[in-house]
Amino acid sequence: MLTPDLSAKIRRIDISTRKAVREAVAGRWHSAFRGRGMEFEDVRPYVPGDDVRTIDWNVSARTGSPHVKIFREERELSIVLAVDLSGSLAYGSRSRLKRELAAELAAILAFSAISNNDKVGLLLFTDRIEKFVPPRRGRSHVLRVVRELLGFDPKGRSTRIGVAIDELARALHRPSVIFVVSDFIDEGWEQPLARASLRHDVIPVVLEDDAEFVLPKAGLVTFTDPETGLAQYVDTSHAPTRKRFEQIAAASAKSRDRSLARMRLESVRVRTDCADLVEPIVSCLRRREARRRR
Repeated sequence: MLTPDLSAKIRRIDISTRKAVREAVAGRWHSAFRGRGMEFEDVRPYVPGDDVRTIDWNVSARTGSPHVKIFREERELSIVLAVDLSGSLAYGSRSRLKRELAAELAAILAFSAISNNDKVGLLLFTDRIEKFVPPRRGRSHVLRVVRELLGFDPKGRSTRIGVAIDELARALHRPSVIFVVSDFIDEGWEQPLARASLRHDVIPVVLEDDAEFVLPKAGLVTFTDPETGLAQYVDTSHAPTRKRFEQIAAASAKSRDRSLARMRLESVRVRTDCADLVEPIVSCLRRREARRRR
C-alpha cells in the first residue's frame, strides 16, 4: 500500500537521485560496463593500420578494393539489484539504517541504468526469495522498484545470500550486471558469488556501520541478535571484552574482503554515515573504466 509517508520518501529519493545521476554518474555508466557483444554495422574502405582480420573479403572482391567491417557494441544491459532485507539491515547507529542506505544506493543505481536505456530488475531476499521483479525499462518501472525497496515487509529475518544468488543466476536467461547489496553478515556465500560471476558481472555493495567495529564503554548492556532474537548480557566496561569484540569484527571484515579480492570482484563499501552516496558509486565506475582501458 502506497502511504503518504512512503510516497514522500519515493519523491525525495527520485528528486535527489535524478540530480546526482545527471551530474555525476550517467556519463561514466556507459563506459564502465561492457555491452553483450559486438554487432555488425557497416563496411568502409580499408586504411593502413586497420586490423586485417576485419576485412570483408566478399565486399572487397565485389568492389575491387579492400573494405573492412565496422562493429558497434550492443549496449542493451540488464541491471539486477539483489538487495538483502534480513534483520541485520534494520540497524544503524548514525543518520540512517542499513536498510535505508541499501534503498538509496539501489535507487541511484536504478536511475543511472534507465538514463542509459538499460533494463532494471530487483531481487529482495532474506533467508528466502522475498520478491523478484524481472528487468524492464522505463521510469515508471524504476519507480516501482524504489517503492518495493522502501515499502516491502519481508517474512524472513535471517540471511542466505548464497541461496538468493544461485536462484537469481538460474532465473536470468542472459548475462547481466548484478549488484549484491548486503552487509554480508552470513556464511557460505563465496562459492555462489564465484559461480554467478562466471556468466554475470557481479558487483558486491557492502553496507557497514561504525558501531559494528567499536564497542562503546556503556556498562552492562543487553545485545539482541536481530535475525535470531537471542539476547546476551555484555559488560562493555570490561576492556578485554571491548578489545576482543573489535578484533573479531576486524577479522571478519578482512576475511570478507579477501574473499572478494580472490574472486576479482569490484566491490563498493559504504557506511551508514556516508554523506555523499554518489561518490562511492562513481569511484567504482572510475576503477572499472581504468581496468577496461588497460
